[in-house]
Amino acid sequence: MNANLGFSIPINVFGPGLRIAHRGTIVINKNARTGDNCRIHACTNIGSNLDEVSAPQIGNNMYIGPGAKIFGNVVIADNITIGANSVVNKSFCEKSISIAGIPAKKINIKGLDDIMVTATQIVKNNPALQ
Repeated sequence: MNANLGFSIPINVFGPGLRIAHRGTIVINKNARTGDNCRIHACTNIGSNLDEVSAPQIGNNMYIGPGAKIFGNVVIADNITIGANSVVNKSFCEKSISIAGIPAKKINIKGLDDIMVTATQIVKNNPALQ
């Protein structure tokens, strides 16, 4: 947690390769789990329902746009782009898609194509960083 930057991120919630685009409010529930290579933007909330236990389980290689809200007992597959200001309150098990809206729905089958190079790819491709 870093109150100076506006982050409330418990330990062991994100896998390796977390990239925070810029400072701003980011609030993550301690029971949420996100895989490797997540790029997350400001004003994002990944939380639980009222029971405070059922938190999102999010896959690898994610792009979470500014203002996205992901909450409840949902599962998000790998290689998904979540559009800005989206509200994700149901599971998306299809890999490599883009979702957006309130509530979020599938908008295309592009996923992360041409959006980002993952941090773990950068390390694997650069021997000096290993």
